[in-house]
Amino acid sequence: MNKIEVMKAAKDGLDILQDIPTFAEQGWQSIPEDERDLLKWAGIFYRRQTPGRFMMRLRMTNGISNSAQLRAIAGISDDYGKGFADLTTRQQIQLREYEIGDVLDIWQRLNDVGLASLQTGMDNIRAVVGCPLAGLTPHELLDASPVARRFTALFVGNREYTNLPRKFNVAITGCLENCTPSSTQDIALTPALREVDGREVAGFNVAVGGKMDSGGYTPNTPLDLFAAPEEAAAICSHIVLTFRDHGSRAARNKVRLAFLIDSWGTEKFRAALESRAGRPLPRAGKDAATDVHSDHIGIFPQQQAGLNYVGLCVPVGRITADQLRGVADLADAYGDGAIRLTTGQNLIIPNVPGHRLDALAGEPLLETLSYQPSAITRGTVSGTGIDYCHFALIETKERAAATARVLDQAAPDTGPISMFWSGCVNGCANHTLADIGFVGKRIRVNGEILEAVDIYRRSVPGGEGQPPAPALSNVPCGELPAVLEKMLPRN
Repeated sequence: MNKIEVMKAAKDGLDILQDIPTFAEQGWQSIPEDERDLLKWAGIFYRRQTPGRFMMRLRMTNGISNSAQLRAIAGISDDYGKGFADLTTRQQIQLREYEIGDVLDIWQRLNDVGLASLQTGMDNIRAVVGCPLAGLTPHELLDASPVARRFTALFVGNREYTNLPRKFNVAITGCLENCTPSSTQDIALTPALREVDGREVAGFNVAVGGKMDSGGYTPNTPLDLFAAPEEAAAICSHIVLTFRDHGSRAARNKVRLAFLIDSWGTEKFRAALESRAGRPLPRAGKDAATDVHSDHIGIFPQQQAGLNYVGLCVPVGRITADQLRGVADLADAYGDGAIRLTTGQNLIIPNVPGHRLDALAGEPLLETLSYQPSAITRGTVSGTGIDYCHFALIETKERAAATARVLDQAAPDTGPISMFWSGCVNGCANHTLADIGFVGKRIRVNGEILEAVDIYRRSVPGGEGQPPAPALSNVPCGELPAVLEKMLPRN
């Protein structure tokens, strides 16, 4: 077994919870080095770059949040961190720079507003993502958020799901506008229609085995399986537990679900699910998603008469505590306090009456968190980078933001384009889903070590399922604005 499997065999990840009070009292040096990874089952991440200072990842299923939660996060960031937080591509928020002694108070403050950090790292089912406008957008086949919540309730705190061979990503969406990346998910439930007992039922087609890392991008494979909404959470559970029982536990870079699917084939895997379910499972229905892709940034009408949502761009997903409070205030003043997070690291204020839109659009905060950003800033997504991630090889957040600002000035006629920055080959920013993707690396030039990137480029901008191909290698980061200006499409 690899060393992580040895660690898990000796101690279940959830058992680390009973040790947190001791660590909080005695300080971070009291944490055994061979148990630091177990902290991730509690959502606590030791960072080599900042010894004694930790990151906490909060689970926010389907990106559904509210003003009270954002205010609590802002207060925690001010009191224990450095006054900012990061929005992630899995519709979560990451807290940074707190000490282990702060954890118990942070957890209490999170619990008071319905938030938790449990099982947000390592070999667990990560946050279930979905359309951030679930239940609100008129462009959905069905509201999939109840399914995401039911499935999440099955596994959080449940030891049946805490010893998977590797991390596990799930997307459950009923949106017709492809706003939620699905091809890279271990499980993707996407909108579909099927005739059942003589009537047309709205539900999901199921695909499995997508990934971004562990040898590179692998799109998931359709299972020829339809899941009705009332059965979908159970089917997801069957898939996860089949992976738990039969997935490889050898080399960590070859143990994602994709490798089991490749070894077994979809028919054998499907048969294993039917065996676990104890019944035949229905074949796939008709895919319902359109060719449209939406990031939900801007002002748009909801399915609820007279109400609208306002999608705000948060450049590279980094947001200050004051901005979090500002968004919370706007959500209360113009909506009903609801807030949604997107997989593009942005925020949405929904349920705004039409007669209040002009006043909201004129708020000073929206000059920074814009509902009509430039094409380049709008499409820029960034992973954590070397400041806080010990896998990253380059700084990404500020570099991505600075590059976008330069290109906004140099190429104002650029058409819609996405540029995703991953600090390493693990691909936390989903660089292979972008029109232009970057993977950080280090290169030696005339004896000097420089931060650089490999660049991937999609031949036709837009559209998931057409991964970009390698375009340029070993481009020093200092040369990127000039290189990219020549690569951008023009209106």
